[in-house]
Amino acid sequence: GGDSLDATGGVGGTGGNAGALFSSGGIGGAGGSTSGSFGGAGGAGGAGGNAGALFSNGGAGGAGGFGYHGDGGAGGAGGRAGQLIGNGGAGGAGGNSTTTGGAGGVGGNAVFLGTGGNGGNGGFGPVFGHTAANGSGGPLAGVFNAVNGPAEALFGRPLIGNGANGGIGTGAAGGAGGLLFGDGGAGGSGGFGQHGGAGGAAGLFGTGGAGGAGGFVTGGGSAGAGGAGGAGGLLSGNGGTGGAGGTGA
Repeated sequence: GGDSLDATGGVGGTGGNAGALFSSGGIGGAGGSTSGSFGGAGGAGGAGGNAGALFSNGGAGGAGGFGYHGDGGAGGAGGRAGQLIGNGGAGGAGGNSTTTGGAGGVGGNAVFLGTGGNGGNGGFGPVFGHTAANGSGGPLAGVFNAVNGPAEALFGRPLIGNGANGGIGTGAAGGAGGLLFGDGGAGGSGGFGQHGGAGGAAGLFGTGGAGGAGGFVTGGGSAGAGGAGGAGGLLSGNGGTGGAGGTGA
């Protein structure tokens, strides 16, 4: 979405739906930011596109825009996974704000074999935004829990599952996804002037986590850089999007 000086930032576009069989849904567009003397709310991120019919992942939701003298924009919802195998898209992070951070987007649902997308972190600000719920894991979620315990004891990572998101305002990196199926967690947003965290890497099949947004500054100084997107799955999956750079408010 487009930026605005003294009004609300524009809404990001919805990611495109995937092809019939194997491709993944597109990532939702980022919401526009505000930066004028009066400011306004950041724009909402667009929803991620839905996956194809068989082997594909839902698209991640777009990040909400920065709000100056207004709330951060809400993150977009993650797209639905493929009908047979695939992970739901992660919800987009809420936009940072000088007042109240935006709400994160809800994670997309898995359908049969795969993980539900992580809910997007709330935006950073004097009042943190609400972190959204994860998507549902589908009918095999109970089976995943049974096999993950031994794998975590042996390897320190589950076989199937998403990495955890980095904390709001910490600049922490997102966790790595499961060894077999799982998306990387999103990097945490940076605090005031702090760099955003890197997104976590996916397992064999999955999408890399989005980088966290860089922290904003007020009254001079350098804003934080956005975090790098995480690596996609070794066999299949897209890399994560990089985090937006911080704003000088």
